[in-house]
Amino acid sequence: MEETRVPVYLITGFLESGKTSFLSFTLQQDYFQIDGKTLLILCEEGEEEYDEEALKQCNTVVESIDSEEELTPERLAAMEILHQPERVIIEYNGMWLVSKFEEMEKPEGWGVEQHITCVDASTFQVYMANMKSLFMDMVRNADMVIFNRCQENDPLPSYRRSIKVVNQRAEIIFEDEEGELGDLFEDEMPFDIDAPVIDILPEDYGIWFVDSMDHPDRYVGKTVHFKARALKPRGMGSKFFVPGRTAMTCCADDTTFLGYICKSAFAPKIAEGQWVDVTAKVAFEKRMEYQGEGIVLYAEHVEVCEPLADEMVYFN
Repeated sequence: MEETRVPVYLITGFLESGKTSFLSFTLQQDYFQIDGKTLLILCEEGEEEYDEEALKQCNTVVESIDSEEELTPERLAAMEILHQPERVIIEYNGMWLVSKFEEMEKPEGWGVEQHITCVDASTFQVYMANMKSLFMDMVRNADMVIFNRCQENDPLPSYRRSIKVVNQRAEIIFEDEEGELGDLFEDEMPFDIDAPVIDILPEDYGIWFVDSMDHPDRYVGKTVHFKARALKPRGMGSKFFVPGRTAMTCCADDTTFLGYICKSAFAPKIAEGQWVDVTAKVAFEKRMEYQGEGIVLYAEHVEVCEPLADEMVYFN
């Protein structure tokens, strides 16, 4: 694997999502100062403009790309030769597929160090209604998603779930005019987390899955009950299966299966794709399938059940 010599910071988001403001602030912070030159590649012209004097002070040169056709490996290679930057920041155009840039050949030594997506909370629902597939492509591999301009009545837990269904590892931050908001989700669970058996209704499965993934400590040692479809991946062992549900990420053709590994003596009797009613104790363990630690369920009771009327998971 090629060693990253020049870290690339990819900043994505729709027009007026706060990308320029975020970058202007970040470039001037002490922790972001380096020796050598920074190359800032602008792929769209927003309402905000960069302070040329401030850019000069932090040794940043700017290159503009006016159309998607101009963003080519050859153009990037020419910038590398001309500027020989120590790092590269790309303010990406919100109407261009991020996956296209991810797949593009980059100059030798360039590697994406961090991908941050900025979102204007006040227009998020409009974009989700009209450009969902473009937005999901934008956040699929993001390391951080920043919702700015948040208002008191915004359904922020719903926004967060929209991101988590397509990118479980993304860090999600909410900011209002005063700055970063605290933990908003302590009281958002629609089930009793302290019940002897936490009963997860079909419509709440997605909410539980995201919360247990983010906060496994809340569930370890507790017993959960839910209905799910069984997958039986090869090589997992006869006593294991994965009960879970399917979630739509951006369109009917783009779905992901949300489930945890489950150990059960009943597992050999379960057929691939069967619906099961599961009561299980939650543990948190290292598993090869997770490439690290993750939730493992130890079934106390499993029985085949009727399929749910609607298999899809929703996060609202």
